[in-house]
Amino acid sequence: MRAVIDACALYPTVLRQILSGVADAGLITPLWSDRLLAEWAGVAARNGPEDAIVAKGEIALLRTRFPAACIPADPVLEAGLLLPDLGDIHVLATAISGSAQAIVTLNLRDFPMRELAPHGMRAVHPDALLYDLWLAQPESVSTATHAVHAEAERLSGTAISLRSLMKRARLPRLGKALAG
Repeated sequence: MRAVIDACALYPTVLRQILSGVADAGLITPLWSDRLLAEWAGVAARNGPEDAIVAKGEIALLRTRFPAACIPADPVLEAGLLLPDLGDIHVLATAISGSAQAIVTLNLRDFPMRELAPHGMRAVHPDALLYDLWLAQPESVSTATHAVHAEAERLSGTAISLRSLMKRARLPRLGKALAG
C-alpha cells in the first residue's frame, strides 16, 4: 500500500519509527513531500533548538532510507483541490501525485471521504492502519514494534510497558493486541 504519512504522524518518534519499520518490512510504501517534512521540522523547532537539530537529522535519515518517498509539489494540482483545512491541500496533492491509496494521519476530520474517494484513497488513523497490518502480517508488525519498544527502553534507561508506550504513541489498539 502506498501511503502518504502526514506530518502529525511523522513527528512523534515512536509512531514514525514503527511506521518506518513496517515500511522496511514491505507492508507500506511511505510517501511524503518536502513541505510535510518541513512541517515536522517546524513543529520540532517550536519545542526548542535541540528538537530542531534532531528532526533535521531524522529527516536526513528518512530521505536516505526511503529515497523514492519524496513526491514533488504540484501547485497546479493543489489549486484545483478543496479540503476543510486549506493548509492540508498539499497533503492530498502529494497523495494524488504519488498514487497513494491512503493518507496516514491523526487528523481524520481534515480529510473527508467525499474528497478522497474520487481519487481512490482514504484517510486512515495510524492505529487503525497498524492494527490492520498486524492482523494480516503479525510477525512483521510485532518485530517493528518490539524493536522500537526496546530502543525506547534503552534510551530511557528504564522499563516501559509496551501497552503504555503504544498508548502514548496514540496506538492503543495495536498496544492492546501486542500486549494481549
